[in-house]
Amino acid sequence: MRGISLLLLGATLAACTATAEQPTRSARAQQQYVSLVAGKTARPEISCLPNYSANDMSVIDGRTLAFRRGTGTVYIMHLAPGCEMVGGGTYALLSRQFGGQGLCRGDIQQVIDTTNRITVGSCTIGAIVPYESAGRGY
Repeated sequence: MRGISLLLLGATLAACTATAEQPTRSARAQQQYVSLVAGKTARPEISCLPNYSANDMSVIDGRTLAFRRGTGTVYIMHLAPGCEMVGGGTYALLSRQFGGQGLCRGDIQQVIDTTNRITVGSCTIGAIVPYESAGRGY
């Protein structure tokens, strides 16, 4: 009995530490992603995207958003599973911000059906990676 308990505990811990599988992008989404980061260098992840940088948003796929700041900087925001419907049809992403930090890792996002005014999905913000053109300081 004790051996079974230890086995179940080990399986539970292994499930908690497994990394999430990254979804595969469609050819169109991959092309859009590549064109956004072409000629740019990835910088270290940031924990929050300031409000002034969150205006020009593009949906790459249901797990990846891009925010452009001018022509030199693109922020790629990765979302946890649950928001795959964003960007399709009549769906929109609703972000509620608490405090003045902007969009931050761990914040909950909701996908809203704008026709029926109901929530159809939710997820959290994961990594936010800035990409900058060469020669720009960070």
